[in-house]
Amino acid sequence: MPNTSIYPVCDIQDIPEGKMKSFNVSGKDLLLCNVGNTFYCVDNMCTHEDAPLYLGCLKGEEIQCSLHGGRFNVVTGKATVEPAEISLKTYKTIIDKKQLFVDVG
Repeated sequence: MPNTSIYPVCDIQDIPEGKMKSFNVSGKDLLLCNVGNTFYCVDNMCTHEDAPLYLGCLKGEEIQCSLHGGRFNVVTGKATVEPAEISLKTYKTIIDKKQLFVDVG
């Protein structure tokens, strides 16, 4: 039986290095980030005020929320700058034949 928690999202060239893109996968609002050509996936909503993080700015491994400036590490999900205090959920990414998949299980 195939793993039903793994979903295809896009081709890897759809998210250039240093950029991010939001997706809805299996009812989850997710943000995919390309950091040094390694892909990371986190929840797209800031844990401080429910603002979409795709409106923010990706700087290295950190995403900054556009609403109040809180920051999160997209590798670990950890909140790094207040007012963000609660970490983001992270999801495993898989690349197969230049296709990017996310495991939401």
